[in-house]
Amino acid sequence: MKDYRFNRFVLLCFVCFLFVGSYAQEAQYTPPQLSDPESWSLVLMPDPQTYVKFERNQGALELMTGWISEQIEPLNIGMVLCTGDLVEHNDWLNPNGTQANQPGKKQWEAVARAFNRLDGRVPYIAATGNHDYGVKSIEYRRTNYNHYFPVDKNPLSQKLLRDVGIDNDGYPSLTNATYEFTTPHGRKLLFMVIEFAPRDTVLRWALQTVNQEKYAEHTVILLTHSYLNSNSEHIVKEGYPITDGNYGAAIWEKLVKPSKNIQLVFSGHIGKPDDVLGHIGFRTDTNAGGKHVQQMVFNAQALGGGWHGNGGDGWLRYLEFMPDGKTVKVKTFSPLFAISPTTQHLAWRTAAYDEFSFELDK
Repeated sequence: MKDYRFNRFVLLCFVCFLFVGSYAQEAQYTPPQLSDPESWSLVLMPDPQTYVKFERNQGALELMTGWISEQIEPLNIGMVLCTGDLVEHNDWLNPNGTQANQPGKKQWEAVARAFNRLDGRVPYIAATGNHDYGVKSIEYRRTNYNHYFPVDKNPLSQKLLRDVGIDNDGYPSLTNATYEFTTPHGRKLLFMVIEFAPRDTVLRWALQTVNQEKYAEHTVILLTHSYLNSNSEHIVKEGYPITDGNYGAAIWEKLVKPSKNIQLVFSGHIGKPDDVLGHIGFRTDTNAGGKHVQQMVFNAQALGGGWHGNGGDGWLRYLEFMPDGKTVKVKTFSPLFAISPTTQHLAWRTAAYDEFSFELDK
């Protein structure tokens, strides 16, 4: 009888320990919120390709865009940006089950469906990455992007559209475009997206566009795919079969540095299996107008199990633009971890490289 009572006591203590531990984890969790109710925010989504190359992972991407949709008012979300590689395989018809278990068409349908949750609710812009061209990775410069993300897919994005560049076949394409946005604080922004490894003709078009007199007072935010590596260096060269591409160093020298109003550059592309630091980078330089250019690479595709894992553990970033018109606070958050009290204690990444602030010049 004594042993029985002792065992019951031990079991009761263990259950209490689990309950208290679970309660403590739940109590520690604070959902995302603005630090100032007058702020507005921009959401940065990393490369979605691994969420859609395996059918089993698509729910995570749907959860991310669903969470963004729910947070439009609480976080006063004004824009959503995606760093590209929307799919893993643009034109692959017969996936082998290891690199992917569904063809490119299904991958495009999956990513477009996930973004449907934002259509008519918040404007968004998605860059094109190397995997969005060719069969598997830019063997040629044809992409299915324009078919699955047409100009009228999201009327709120269409309303902001101002300039459209030309694709490799000579046709107007949203792979190179600008969108004009005025912040709640009255600052005029011009979002510019350019294709993966942009051609010289695209960089010339981009520089001419941002240098137009009508954009002289705008702050330009550039979105592209391949730009910085994990050492926060401009990427000089990559081994893709195209011969007319420009990577980070050339984009800096031919477009960003000569500009007078580009102040922010966002990119993705890089990754290392289950290594946060292999997916991120940040640096500040000065453009020809004497403005500081804040350059951020953010990705997550090989977190959560590597290249064939769950797609990136649901990580995204939201940037809070403060009412002073210059301070920007960066937070790194996972709606996937946040959805359950069991994992909510994992939903924030708070290291100095994941939670920080910077300032824009006036």
